[in-house]
Amino acid sequence: MAISRKLLDDDERVLVSTRTHVKALLGPALVLIVIAAVAGVLAGLPTGKAAPLLQVVVWAIAFLLIARLVLRPVLRWLTTTYTVTDRRIITRSGVLSRRGHDVPLARVDDVAYEHGLVDRLLGCGTLVVASASDQGRVLLRDIPHVEHVQRTVADLLYDSTRPGGADRSRPAPHPQDR
Repeated sequence: MAISRKLLDDDERVLVSTRTHVKALLGPALVLIVIAAVAGVLAGLPTGKAAPLLQVVVWAIAFLLIARLVLRPVLRWLTTTYTVTDRRIITRSGVLSRRGHDVPLARVDDVAYEHGLVDRLLGCGTLVVASASDQGRVLLRDIPHVEHVQRTVADLLYDSTRPGGADRSRPAPHPQDR
């Protein structure tokens, strides 16, 4: 899950590295169960000489549906990462074609988080990064421990704006370490 060292500057330090919350896999897991159950029932229905061919057709369709509705979201989850360093916020995603977005902390005006009831129960939320660039707001959805990540970025922003700021050689403590 960690970002490749070759994407970082020599003295750049990773403070937070994560991917979207595992809740992103709940929908695909439910879809997998439903497709497997329906395919199992449908494959058991045909009788006679055509039964083997119909069973192959049912399982082929089930496989295609699973590839589209289950494997794609799982691969997207596996390959999407969010990294906060002492200089920037880095997002990387994509399986065959990669997409990346870097927001230098010097261009960040504000960082906030949002989370509804379900997000609060699951311990995740959306990190809202307001940048000075023409892009406005960047939304990083389903970030685990979003409050910790928001505090980490806010501390970096605060420290970088005042001379002689706090020692940034140590990353902020993780909520589970308290």
